[in-house]
Amino acid sequence: MDINGAELITRYLEAQGVTHVAGIPGGALLPLYRALGDSRLIHVLARHEQGAGFIAQGIARVSGRAGVCLATSGPGVTNVVTALADAKADSVPLVCITGQVPRALIGTDAFQEIRTGHLVDSVTKAHFEVRAVEDLLDILPEAFRIAESGRRGPVVIDVPKDVQTERLRIDALPAPFRPAAADPAGALDIDAFAHAATMIDAAQRPVLYLGGGITQARAQALAQQLAEHADLPTTTTLMALGTLAPEHPLNLGMLGMHGARYCNQALEECDLLIAVGARFDDRATGRADRFAPRARVIHIDADRYELGKLRKPDLAIEADAADALRALLAAVPATTRPAWRRRIETLRTELPLDMPGRDDPREPFGLIHAVAQAMGPDAIVTTDVGQHQMWVAQAYPFARPEHWLTSGGLGTMGFGLPAAIGAALAAPERSVVCFSGDGSVLMNLQELATLADLQLDVKLVVMDNAALGLVRQQQHLFYQRRFVGSLFPQTPALCTIAEGFGVPALDLAATDDPLPRLREALKQPGPMLIRAPIATDAQVLPMVIPGRANTEAMC
Repeated sequence: MDINGAELITRYLEAQGVTHVAGIPGGALLPLYRALGDSRLIHVLARHEQGAGFIAQGIARVSGRAGVCLATSGPGVTNVVTALADAKADSVPLVCITGQVPRALIGTDAFQEIRTGHLVDSVTKAHFEVRAVEDLLDILPEAFRIAESGRRGPVVIDVPKDVQTERLRIDALPAPFRPAAADPAGALDIDAFAHAATMIDAAQRPVLYLGGGITQARAQALAQQLAEHADLPTTTTLMALGTLAPEHPLNLGMLGMHGARYCNQALEECDLLIAVGARFDDRATGRADRFAPRARVIHIDADRYELGKLRKPDLAIEADAADALRALLAAVPATTRPAWRRRIETLRTELPLDMPGRDDPREPFGLIHAVAQAMGPDAIVTTDVGQHQMWVAQAYPFARPEHWLTSGGLGTMGFGLPAAIGAALAAPERSVVCFSGDGSVLMNLQELATLADLQLDVKLVVMDNAALGLVRQQQHLFYQRRFVGSLFPQTPALCTIAEGFGVPALDLAATDDPLPRLREALKQPGPMLIRAPIATDAQVLPMVIPGRANTEAMC
């Protein structure tokens, strides 16, 4: 087969099972776009390369396979870096193909030249600089292998323009990468899991601590089985919400800065912490030296570099979350812990998570409750970053963790809308709702044009408080109420802007009875922006005081 580099890329992506690629064309990438025109791949024209990266992330987070985005050289690459860094922080598999100036011009400060490898080195799992068309035969499958194996993450392939047009003759395309089946028990450290089982069986007050690795491994059913089998009260990080149903008696909810006080107190009292797929992030642990101070620690993670990085474990095991949970289920004796369960219920009563205004759609918790009821348990939920994100994390009844998409590690404003677009592309049979704030939504508001193009069933609910709410809250609590840069002197007419992009809109401030209007808007097919005004001084509570232990929360 006689083929050029661009055609090799598109045909390999087809063989890999990729259906959508998001990006924006530019001079250094035009040969690849020419090849896209003859391929089966569906190109999603984003309006900013960062948006393209987050659209690819939405596809990846929902499908469990690497999303693909494209960016031209120079400003295309610099624009996509934030989405790459976000994927690195949250272990999202992503393959980003970037254009580069022709090989002869590299190093000459040519138009739109940038040293891509130097720029992305610290925010990717790996990056490749292609220097001959033959290199693509090995690099393409290797990029997907790296992105989807172990602790997942983003990979960049930088392809000069003349490599895209260079021809080669091959007998067959490279074999697509396919993830390996679950590791057999023999590949695991059986002695380590036997030791872990002994520690769990001997514990009087254990807590199972689950992180985003559970979601990445699609191991939520195994996690619930282990919790029930060994009677383990279970807490999750922001990234693992939905692993256990909200009403499950073993579910302690989210720990950390905005977690329920009963959950953080249970961690204070536990004598064994079993951390699976979690990295002891500071937003989860608070002051690290006072986190679970009475507990021995079992730490299980697919990334060996996370083991002992922030908390020295008594037992560290490098393993995929799903493999580890299977091994624990086989090794841990079934048991019950009635005294510990009674103590947990006492803590729930004494230190509840209050949700004021839960029945009023004009209040944050009431709005989230009303949206959840209207959308149903199968909806995919995305958020941006800020107060709305934490309110949703506290209150939304997540049924499945892979249907909960938020920027955890990097905390990127502007994530929610393009991620929702990607989610809707990956699961067109499901409805998608994105919660945003009036600060966050402006970060990638241009992707409303992409949403209008695609006419996807995405509802964008904007909590509008005319402020950068979480910044203002911290200024109120910790910076003597000096509200510098956190209040908007003018608020944009978001509904008018959405309609200008071709997206219908509803302003809940314009009705005296918002609940039926909200339900009606959410049930309509296709895109919709819903503006929900909230009080500027509303606060997300409880909130752990920065630099303090999780038990020292303002409420």
